[in-house]
This record gives sequence, C-alpha cells and structure tokens, in this order.
Amino acid sequence: MEGLIGIKAKKKGAIITIVVVAVIAIAFGGMAAYQANHFNKGVAINGVNVGGLTASQAMSKLENGKLDNMVKVGNRVIYQGKQTVSGVTAQDEPEVKAILKKQFTLIPTSKAKNYNVSSNQNNQYRTIDLRNAVQQKLTAMNANRTPARDACAVLKNGTVSVEKAKDGNQYNVKAMMKEYDNQVNDDHIDLKAIIAKPVTESSQQVENEKTKLQDLANATVDYKVENQDYNLPAKQMITSAKYINGKYQINSKALADKIDQINKSQSTLGKKFNFKTSNGNTIQVQGKTYGWAIDTKSAVASILKAYENGTKTVDAKNNIYGIGYNENGTGYGVTSNDGIGDTYAELSIADQHAWFYRDGKLVDQVDVVTGNVQSHNDTPKGVYYIMYKQSPSTLKGVGYNGQAYSCKVQYWAQFTNDGCGFHDAWWRTNWAKDAYLTQGSDGCANIRPDQAGQVYNSLSVNEPVIVY
Repeated sequence: MEGLIGIKAKKKGAIITIVVVAVIAIAFGGMAAYQANHFNKGVAINGVNVGGLTASQAMSKLENGKLDNMVKVGNRVIYQGKQTVSGVTAQDEPEVKAILKKQFTLIPTSKAKNYNVSSNQNNQYRTIDLRNAVQQKLTAMNANRTPARDACAVLKNGTVSVEKAKDGNQYNVKAMMKEYDNQVNDDHIDLKAIIAKPVTESSQQVENEKTKLQDLANATVDYKVENQDYNLPAKQMITSAKYINGKYQINSKALADKIDQINKSQSTLGKKFNFKTSNGNTIQVQGKTYGWAIDTKSAVASILKAYENGTKTVDAKNNIYGIGYNENGTGYGVTSNDGIGDTYAELSIADQHAWFYRDGKLVDQVDVVTGNVQSHNDTPKGVYYIMYKQSPSTLKGVGYNGQAYSCKVQYWAQFTNDGCGFHDAWWRTNWAKDAYLTQGSDGCANIRPDQAGQVYNSLSVNEPVIVY
C-alpha cells in the first residue's frame, strides 16, 4: 500500500514540474516574441525615445518628428536654428528594423542607448546651413577665449631649447564639429565642451623640431662674391628660429646685416670709380647705371635654403641686380681697373673726344659733339653702360627748343636711362671743338656719319661708358 502511494506522489511531482517548465517556456517565448518586436525601454533613434514601440510605431513617431535645431554646449544654447522636419521617410524603415534586431535582448533592459538613422532624404539644413553656422559661432566664441600654447623647440643664439606648453580655454572646434556630425540626425544637438589641448614638451613633434633645429644650427655656408669667400655659420647668422608645421620660421636679421656689410665692401653700383684717362690723369667718376649690387632679400633666401638643404656653397651671382635695361647688373666678376675692366668707352666733354678700348687696347677714337651747355642739355657725367644697340633707329623726343622731333639715324647705342647715347648726326654742319657750348646736341654724343659705323661695331652691350 505504501509503495503505491509513493508511486502516485512521484507522478504528481513530475506533472507539476512539467507544468512549471511549460509555463516558464511559454512565458519566455512570449517575452522573446515581444522583445523581438519591441524596442527596449532605454532605446532612442536620432535622439527620439522609441522604448516599448514596434518598428512601425517607431517609424510613425520618427516621421512625424520635428527638429527644433537648438544647439547647446553643455547647458548653454549657442545657436537657435529654424524648425525642420526629421527627414526620416518610409524608405528608412529597413534601417529602423535593422536597429530593432540589433538592440534585441531576451531579458528586457532599460539601459540608455541611442542609434542613428542616416536618412535617405538628406537634411541639407542640418548638414550645411546649420553646421556652418555652428562652426562659425564656435570660432567666434574662441576669439574671447585664451588659446593654448603648444610646446615648441626654439633655436636662439646657437642653442636649441624648448618653450613649455601652456593650457588655454579655447574650444577644439574640429573635435566639436565631429561630435556635431555624430548627432546630425538627432532630435536635438548637445555638444560637449571640448577644450583644445596644447602639444606637450615630451611629444614626438617637439622631438622632431629639436632635431631639425639642431641640424640647422650646425649648418655653414661659404658665400662667394666675385673673388672673395665669406664663411657664414648658421649659429652666428640666425638670430632665432622655430620649426612649425614642417617649415622653418627664421629671424635672419643678423644674416641680412652681414649681406649689407658685404655689399658696402664689394658692390659697385653707385660707387665712385677711380679711372685713369687716355690723357694720363687719374680721376674719380660717380657710378650711375653701371655696376652691380647684392639683393639682400634674394641673398638671404638663397643662404637660408642652403642651410636647410645642407648645401655648402652659394654663389652671389644669382643674387645680383642693377638698374637700367639690364636689371641683373653689369660688371659682376670684373675686378680690374677698379671694377671697370679693360673694355670700355671713354668720353671727355672738355676734349669733345671719345676713345674706345677692347681688352685694354685702343680700337677707335673720334671727335664728338655733346649736349648743348647753353640750353642746359649737357651730356650727363658718370659711369654708364651700353644698354642696347640698334641699326637703323628712329630717335624721338623733345628738343631744347621745346619742339618734338623724330629723326632717323643709321647707328644708335644708348647708355643712359633718359635716352642719351652715341649716334651718327647727318644733319650736323658744325663739328667745331666748341660747338657743344651753344650748338650742341640734346644730350647725346654726335658722331660724324662716316665714322659712326666703326664706332658702333666697336661697342658691345653692357660695356662701361665713362663720361667726364
């Protein structure tokens, strides 16, 4: 009897267990079915809470949603845009369903989580107009904030050191706009106040700067000016320097001062030349258009580039300038005869005579008639150069009598900026030694027509013309 009761009890217990398991299974099945078709409580899409909704219900809420386009940084409203629609349409439903599947958990959870739907209908107001306005606003706000100062390496007085970083309170606009882009489809946009951090002293960037500046400090250049070499160590020529964003920022005042010093010592532009005349007298003649000088800006740029590239020698010939037709200067490299050299034209106003030398040898000489002294059209004195030659040519200008003229000549060689030169004068009848006093030219050196061709052929462009 007792055995039968025990068997019945066991059967009853088994049935209860089966019922409990079945109830639990049904409950879990129901819960799983519900969870599979409903969003968890804390889920939001584009910042809109869809907790407890089906995909269809969520779509309806998203489609009907309005965007107030208020942008905050922390608790502060920095920009209020116009109200727009969400931009979510029926075309976006597959993405909403995919989110429903992705957020699924068997056990319900209220953990907050936001998903973004990139609407097929692009919200241009959010992505362009509002975005630009917010970026401009953040940038404008930075104007009243203190920028962080990056640590950086500095070369000064030949020694490389590091300037320490300093914190500021300006916004990191780039990082905050990235945050904006992450929220561009959200119901509202709340940006974190991300402060721009400076580059620190221990950064790889600063280490790279130190290396580049040390290389610069160790550089040296030999600057060749005609027959002189000037050794220019960077440590002495660079007052200070930094290496920022892959480029050197150099204070080169000391180098510029050195170039100016070299210029005063060697350039010939504007100097007084010591000249021995054909009559044997040694005189001084003021340089005018003839000569050369170093362009300080060009020279500094060439030398700095050589420092940076490790070039050891720089020739000044690439930094030379002059005045007149030849802006590259004349006479560079000529060191004999006080820089005039051995090929030149010599014109004596007192003698009304011109001599023409080539390689130190007299190749021609002629009498001339120069500018009219009485009318103050004197041929200007100084050291010039033959700017250009032309045969035949037409001379145009205004004579000392105030009348315009246009006159054809066979040979023309100009040597001043204002139009004086050597030319034949077929119209001239007075070739006397004193003709220039009252019946001289308008400033040019007149030559007899039968002698002009030989003189023209003896002259070369850029050669000096000494008028005294």
